[in-house]
Amino acid sequence: MKILTSEQIRKIDAETISKEGIPSLELMKRAATAFFRFFTEKYMDRNTSVIIFAGVGNNGGDALVVARLLHKSGYSVKAYMVEFSNRYTEDCAHNIRRVKAENIPYKKIFNKEDIPDLSPFDVVVDGIFGTGLSREVSGIAAGVISRINESRKEVVSIDVPSGLFPDRKTEFAVRAAETVTFQIPKLALYLPENAGFTGNVRIVNIGLNREAIAEAETDIYLTEKREIGNLLKPLSKFAHKGTQGHALIIGGSLGKCGSVSLASKAALKSGCGLVTAYLPKCGVTAIQSGFPEAMALVDEGEEYIRSIDYALKPDAIGIGMGMGVHNETAEALYHFLQQKRAPLVVDADGLNILAGHPDWLSLLPSETILTPHPKELQRLVGEWRDDYEKIEKTKALASRYRVIVVVKGAYSMIIDGERIYVNSSGTPALATAGSGDVLTGMITSLLAQGYQPVEAARAGVFLHGMTADITGEYIHPRSFIASDIIENIGDAYRNLEKKS
Repeated sequence: MKILTSEQIRKIDAETISKEGIPSLELMKRAATAFFRFFTEKYMDRNTSVIIFAGVGNNGGDALVVARLLHKSGYSVKAYMVEFSNRYTEDCAHNIRRVKAENIPYKKIFNKEDIPDLSPFDVVVDGIFGTGLSREVSGIAAGVISRINESRKEVVSIDVPSGLFPDRKTEFAVRAAETVTFQIPKLALYLPENAGFTGNVRIVNIGLNREAIAEAETDIYLTEKREIGNLLKPLSKFAHKGTQGHALIIGGSLGKCGSVSLASKAALKSGCGLVTAYLPKCGVTAIQSGFPEAMALVDEGEEYIRSIDYALKPDAIGIGMGMGVHNETAEALYHFLQQKRAPLVVDADGLNILAGHPDWLSLLPSETILTPHPKELQRLVGEWRDDYEKIEKTKALASRYRVIVVVKGAYSMIIDGERIYVNSSGTPALATAGSGDVLTGMITSLLAQGYQPVEAARAGVFLHGMTADITGEYIHPRSFIASDIIENIGDAYRNLEKKS
């Protein structure tokens, strides 16, 4: 699914109106109706009292249509117009007249004294500003937003939280529990620094013209379940372990060999036919007893890797987890990279070693996949002012060294220098020790099975997130551990393969 700019979305709105021969009020009604359906499914009790804040633009018009629909359905609704300007859009002005005609409680807010007490209401609907905001919120609008945030009420924002900038850092905005955005996702809704504003993001279809959307150009996409399901290779009736790929997992050091075990088990559970773990002598007994399905190769080092020397020819390699940054380990990685072997995933200490020797990045095979968490990424690209600069720096790194970077987080991003894929699966349950090791094993497995590197990264990240999605009902996010990810990979595949 394309992620587009606010300017592109405005153009698509206009083309929808033009190509379908509908008035702009009809499109506004579609948007408000989609929001209304979401709202009534979430808040089914018609005794729910709702306060709605509308601005003077079309986002405010949407809010007023929502007020009318909720009022007609039996909800207790009160609408407030935040008059930060006396210049209303035509569609907003039309809906003000309709709200008055339908006897919906309605007031204007001109100054601080007009801002209502929110304590009597159950839910706040925010429709003050939309995606067209271009300057910092001030005046009475800022006062209303502050009151909303201070109330600690459940807030549902229409399209975007009021005050959220679509293309630059936001300092002040409505802190929504839910953001119901209209059909086309906006990048700002998926950035870590905006998490406190956006809450849960829901996309609703409002019938925008498909041809207009298809014509819009972008290099940013939101990865959806259907896309990943279509990427999956069919299983041959005549498959055997030799046809499903051989993954080599390299890492571990004294006290940190569990990371190799997690990555190896995740690789096998993700579908490759064979997995070999390469680790120092101290870890061989542990992995052979704890994960007997894996083969093991032992390094000459007792407590950490010193050589990375083997004769087998794997189909893909994952390296770095739990490896440490000892000088001999770093030298071993250097010599390993000079040989440019199989498709490669580099994680954890492998990344930290590369950050300490940036000239070694040029040794990485083309389309190597790097899987840094935020701190590891910062060591590779330097500090950033905000998430937008982080993305630009990561794109530059990916382009310069022809690599694919998985920026791990709530909405992990897969960046290959040309395109950005924002992942849509996962929950906070994945913020647990060993989660990254499991992800590396999963991506390495998919590479070994013959998936193209970008496909392997996208599918691995999505499957990884889906294990948390599908277990949310019976494993509390606070008690979810990395082994739970591994145990539910099969169910995630099953979920992806469902036709409905």
